[in-house]
Amino acid sequence: MTHKLKIMVVDDNPANLKLAGDLLEMEGFEVCRCTDAESTLDALKRFYPNLILMDIAMPGIDGLQLTKKLKSGESTKDIKIVALTASAMKGDKERILSHGCDGYITKPIDTRKFREQIMPYLQS
Repeated sequence: MTHKLKIMVVDDNPANLKLAGDLLEMEGFEVCRCTDAESTLDALKRFYPNLILMDIAMPGIDGLQLTKKLKSGESTKDIKIVALTASAMKGDKERILSHGCDGYITKPIDTRKFREQIMPYLQS
């Protein structure tokens, strides 16, 4: 039996969370949806993803702070984390990668390209 690849989507916007999660489920991935840092940390006790798609602008602990925390944690440091963000200004990509994200996908999500955008992070 083959195991489904697991992807966690972290976004405080319900529409973004639903779109990304639904697209991934249609591709056959097992998806866990989280709306903030607290629910993400709690879910990671039960759901160990191959990839986390991380919104950056969230209330409270933002996506960059959460990424830094996960990358410094012994049990979570090897999880690939890709920023899923509307921040596409000059310098944002460098700032996001410097906080430990393995990659960067801009919102709004391009539904036709989404699968090919995430696949490289699942193959390494």
